[in-house]
Amino acid sequence: MKILYLEDDLNLSQTVEEFLKDEGFDVVCVYDGDEALESVYAQNFDLFLLDVNVPQIDGFQLLKELRGADISTPAIFITSLKGINDLSLGYESGADDYIKKPFALKELLLRINALLKREYKTHEQLIKINDTIDFNLYSNELIKEGEKIALNHKEFLLLKLLLKHKNECVSFENIYQNVWQFNESHSYMSLRTYVKNLRKHIGKEHILSIKNFGYKLV
Repeated sequence: MKILYLEDDLNLSQTVEEFLKDEGFDVVCVYDGDEALESVYAQNFDLFLLDVNVPQIDGFQLLKELRGADISTPAIFITSLKGINDLSLGYESGADDYIKKPFALKELLLRINALLKREYKTHEQLIKINDTIDFNLYSNELIKEGEKIALNHKEFLLLKLLLKHKNECVSFENIYQNVWQFNESHSYMSLRTYVKNLRKHIGKEHILSIKNFGYKLV
């Protein structure tokens, strides 16, 4: 799973990056708020780890701006700020969790895993789609009867989004925002192609079309 990590302390950034990569995460490190903002609009992320006191745009303002743009990617603040007012500002800006420095790397991992599983409404690494098909939450792999199925980038992003909102209708607008990058052109016909390909793997009955609105995974 892909994490954006905003931290201007180079030593700490490198330490956390190496630890999370060893745990199987894909980590993109940025060192100021402007760079973080550019990365969010250029790539898709599963989680934001944000320091607060960074150059350019601070972490609070950055997340507030992203939430204002309807970017709902879960976020954890990692900061040396300890006051209750700072804690309040962090949650008001849209954070899902808050870790105070210094922290244990194991604690960070536990919080990340708990938050990501909560996003997918599961306590397991494998999300069961039906009796023969599972989706590996960490490796982004579709597994059918024990064998891995190759999905292209857009297909697994779409499947992950539908899994986050299973049994809920996901609008076309939401899909375009989360599956296509900021500088990419999207189209209804290309979306239909990705849905068609997913249906071949998991069954047409699991992805319902909601007329003039979007799709639902059931």
